[in-house]
Amino acid sequence: MANLRDIRTRIGSIKTTRQVTSAMKMVSAARLKKAQDNISHIRPYTGRMAGIMAHLAASLDKPVAFDYSIPKKNGQTLILVIASNRGLCGGFNANVVKAVQSLIYGDLKQDYKSGKISISILGRQAEKMFKSRNIPVDETHHDLIQTASFSEISNFADKLMQQFSEGVYSKVIVVYNEFINAAVQSVQSYQYLPFEIAIPDEAQPESSYYIYEPDPLTIIHSLVPNMLHAMLFQIVLESQASEHGARMTSMHKATDNATDLIKELQLGYNKARQTAITNQIVEITGGAEALNNG
Repeated sequence: MANLRDIRTRIGSIKTTRQVTSAMKMVSAARLKKAQDNISHIRPYTGRMAGIMAHLAASLDKPVAFDYSIPKKNGQTLILVIASNRGLCGGFNANVVKAVQSLIYGDLKQDYKSGKISISILGRQAEKMFKSRNIPVDETHHDLIQTASFSEISNFADKLMQQFSEGVYSKVIVVYNEFINAAVQSVQSYQYLPFEIAIPDEAQPESSYYIYEPDPLTIIHSLVPNMLHAMLFQIVLESQASEHGARMTSMHKATDNATDLIKELQLGYNKARQTAITNQIVEITGGAEALNNG
């Protein structure tokens, strides 16, 4: 009977765990809806601003340098890692750490060996993983992803732009999870600085339809900081939505696995109970026969 008690205890424990994972799934689903709304609002904004800048750049007679577009020599390469402060979200954090490892042991191997790589992290879980892999972390800014307000992210972007202008960093690469859908997140390694304007082939004809006041280069100079603010804010929002989607999917799988395990344990419990009852009947019958024969 001790075995039956152990099975009952385990079933009760797993049911409690299932309640927790189910509740976490519902919370993540609610947060994911809000995060998706935020992404749906900012993506058109950054996309339209990028289009305006592309047409402005295409209207210029020749490529010209603008603020934050000229890489500085002898500076550090900053890898800005955006992850999460909490776990239980599947491979969300591990995938970002693997992408950083592929950078520092691949394309940036020489810079990493010579000490020209700095790593800044937004997310406590990623920091723990880097420390367990003996990868040094230079800066942490975990509070920025706690609320992810535009003003705080913009101030942080201003700091990065200033350090880039002063030559502290020659390049800034952001590694994060891009939100595809609730079940799919794509790890991206994006060059944040120096800033580049992608000019599509069709931008040149359309640019002739506009009259610019002041000149296009002046407008580009004024738009670039705003674009960098919006881009970093979008990246943080993308990462947050990916985190909620990954956690919702992970908790959904955990809830299903708990349900399957409970069914298996319940079946084992019923079999063990039947075996115990059968053994008791055999003992009673054997005892009765022994009394009759005695």
